[in-house]
Amino acid sequence: MFGAIAKTLFGSSNDRYVRSLRKTVEQIAAFEPTISALSDEELAAQTVKFRARLDEGAKLDDLLPEAFATVREAAIRTLGQRHYDVQMIGGIVLHRGEISEMRTGEGKTLVATLATYLNALEGKGVHVVTVNDYLAKRDCDWMGQVYRFLGLTTGTIVPNLPEDERRAAYEADITYATNNELGFDYLRDNMKYERAQMVQRPFNYAIVDEVDSILIDEARTPLIISGPTDDKSEMYMSVDALVKQLQPDDYEKDEKQRSIVLTEDGTERVERMLEDAGLLQGANLYDFENTQVVHHVNQALRAIFMFRRDIDYIVKDGKVIIIDEFTGRMMDGRRWSDGLHQAVEAKEGVNIEPENQTLASITFQNYFRMYPKISGMTGTAATEAAEFFDIYKMNVVTIPTNLPVQRQDEEDLFYKSTEDKFKGIARTIGEHAAKGQPVLVGTVSIEKSELLSEFLKQEKVPHSVLNARFHESEAHIVAQAGRLGAVTIATNMAGRGTDIQLGGNLEFRVNDELSGMADGPEKDAAIERIKAEIIAERQAVLDAGGLFVLGTERHESRRIDNQLRGRSGRQGDPGLSRFYLSLDDDLLRIFGPDTLFARMMRSSLEDGEALPPSKWMSKAIETAQKKVEQRNYDIRKQVVEYDDVMNDQRKVIYEQRSDIMDAETVGEVVTDMRHETVNAIVGSACPPGTYPEQWNIAGLKEELERVLALTPDIDGWLKEDAVDPEIFVERLTELSDQALAEKVADLKPETWAQIEKSILLQNLDHHWKEHLSTLDALRQVVHLRAYAQKTPINEYKQEAFALFERMLDSIREDVTNTISHVQFQMQEPTPAPLPDLPAFLTSHIDPFTGEDNSADIDAASRGFITTTVPRAATTRPASADGNPYADQEISRNAPCPCGSGEKYKHCHGALA
Repeated sequence: MFGAIAKTLFGSSNDRYVRSLRKTVEQIAAFEPTISALSDEELAAQTVKFRARLDEGAKLDDLLPEAFATVREAAIRTLGQRHYDVQMIGGIVLHRGEISEMRTGEGKTLVATLATYLNALEGKGVHVVTVNDYLAKRDCDWMGQVYRFLGLTTGTIVPNLPEDERRAAYEADITYATNNELGFDYLRDNMKYERAQMVQRPFNYAIVDEVDSILIDEARTPLIISGPTDDKSEMYMSVDALVKQLQPDDYEKDEKQRSIVLTEDGTERVERMLEDAGLLQGANLYDFENTQVVHHVNQALRAIFMFRRDIDYIVKDGKVIIIDEFTGRMMDGRRWSDGLHQAVEAKEGVNIEPENQTLASITFQNYFRMYPKISGMTGTAATEAAEFFDIYKMNVVTIPTNLPVQRQDEEDLFYKSTEDKFKGIARTIGEHAAKGQPVLVGTVSIEKSELLSEFLKQEKVPHSVLNARFHESEAHIVAQAGRLGAVTIATNMAGRGTDIQLGGNLEFRVNDELSGMADGPEKDAAIERIKAEIIAERQAVLDAGGLFVLGTERHESRRIDNQLRGRSGRQGDPGLSRFYLSLDDDLLRIFGPDTLFARMMRSSLEDGEALPPSKWMSKAIETAQKKVEQRNYDIRKQVVEYDDVMNDQRKVIYEQRSDIMDAETVGEVVTDMRHETVNAIVGSACPPGTYPEQWNIAGLKEELERVLALTPDIDGWLKEDAVDPEIFVERLTELSDQALAEKVADLKPETWAQIEKSILLQNLDHHWKEHLSTLDALRQVVHLRAYAQKTPINEYKQEAFALFERMLDSIREDVTNTISHVQFQMQEPTPAPLPDLPAFLTSHIDPFTGEDNSADIDAASRGFITTTVPRAATTRPASADGNPYADQEISRNAPCPCGSGEKYKHCHGALA
């Protein structure tokens, strides 16, 4: 009670914090008259002045007011936009390493220029992280005008960028990139063989756009770089045919946890079927020999009975393409790991591509925690504030809007069934569209979008459908969703990156309607006509009530609902939002208080009738959402706990790789490894405290020949009086050193140093890859230790440490073995090429559910990962020499480097 009174009198802690920042905003405003009086050359020279002050010992905080005023003035001159005072507050929050929560339409992209410029003055590099490559390219070109005006360099990291251009982009003062590209570049850098090949420089500061999407939604899934393994397509097809014969009582399905297991009867039935098919060794499915078969059966169960076509994936051009659960986009080229994708391919009867083995992986939590300073911005972060602080030590600060919000958020409406609900939605949409009010409809899946589209066709309501099936026209549809009477159905509006402007978007209309018109007075007149039409149409939309956002069901996260709502009511515009729910919705069916809803609605509702809006019912829904959010947080926390174990080991391996690459010679390291290997071999065959007759002399001889390529007179040594294991070690060490010295006598020291370095790096990488595979398998089964009253994570830590120790022993032995057996042939000196990196497949896979959250493909960039924003035309560009990319190793199914948006085999690759 007293807390509520205090909050009313003094405001919340967030309000007080924001008020405290207004003093700094006043200091920024005080510089404005002086800064605005500068010429363009004098304004650009501010950067040189600021950097000189930093060299003299000034701190960034000392420069903040004048630097922010400089950016504000530069934005006015280059973009024609002036930062509002609330945007200045957002910039201060970003500079302090906190999360700036600003509503949709408040100009977060412009806010980022303030903190980005200030921190880039140090010359250590600033990374601006976006959710997709379209936004990275767009924002770099757009906001880059401010930075380049002020003398800073900018770069963009997008998929398929050549290594030299990628390295140059990272060397720039400000680098725009997607979260996935940054993480994959970090992993790829730590698989290279020379420092000069690496593209990233030491981490400094990152600003994460849509921070909730990147650090919360996608953080449940680690980034994985993998390479192909053996083809097992026959096994997948055989197991798929058997599992499809199972009945519902043969397995237990848990939709909450997205898990499925065989019952006892089901296990017995599968065993008999596998036996008949000749796939089972012995009679027991869970014998050690049948580990691979069990794996295939489990993945087939999940593929057939858990993963649904048109919701989790679609089949297009004979390929299974994953649908991102958060954005509803297709993720062409992404694959589920651990054989799940192959199981889905077998289910759908399409070509099965080989499995992949993990070569490197990292979670976003551990990647972004490597930055000394990190901040973020989004429209919806407050609901996850506790997690942001727990994992990243970042506070969430809610920034007030520039103009008061006029949108009306109405209570939810409840229906008995999906059919009743969709009929009610279609009628409502028709009524609002008839009076000219634009309607944006949010659905949770492609299937629901298409179902609603059918209902609207019956009502004869014109509409556009925006989902993964029709992503080519996404940006155009979103941009015009605010036009008079427009009806737009969208699958998950999170992170679309295109503003919905009431009355229409001038830039898109000009591009669409005047693209074929040459510049001149006629085109200028047409642009003025379109401007006038937009102004008149905007007023008509305002009179009709602004944008009406209609949610067809509640998402499991309140943030996604808030993102959808936030599309309406930007910059003080009027607006309306409402969600429609039914008992068939996943959230109510799986997580809701079933008896409560069911009793009330079934007893009091007629078919087709809606329950009157109720705050109490909406509160119950919010409670269900909180349950799901907590469960998802627990999953993400579990991922971090497990990855923290691997992260400690990853740091050790990557630091060793860096030390090896930086060292002129690794002779001492290799020599130490050889001496330790001699010690280990002798210690194993002749344990301390034992008698000579107990020693394994035959085993000692065998190991010395196998590992060190030595055949000493061990029998002669045994006849000596003072025989001792230490003497063995001393003599064998001397012999191994002598043998190696003779072998490399004719080699130049620098040649031998390069050979040693290459052998060491290749062995390190091979064993690290095998270690990752072992840890993956361990993580999948360690939860079974809970049945023995043991804590799985503690068991995982202990076993992972033991495996790491064993891996280091194996590296020592294998490096010694390779160097001892290597043979040299003298020939004309030619520079030895560095080993090629494998053909990587990058993915962003949840290790617990198999879901892929790679949301870096934006439909506004035509759904393909391209190096540039693609041309509007899809015709193949002419080329004087046929195929300019013929000398490059480009996958046939990769996007063509020319930027046409077509696959290489359909574009320049077709000419070869």
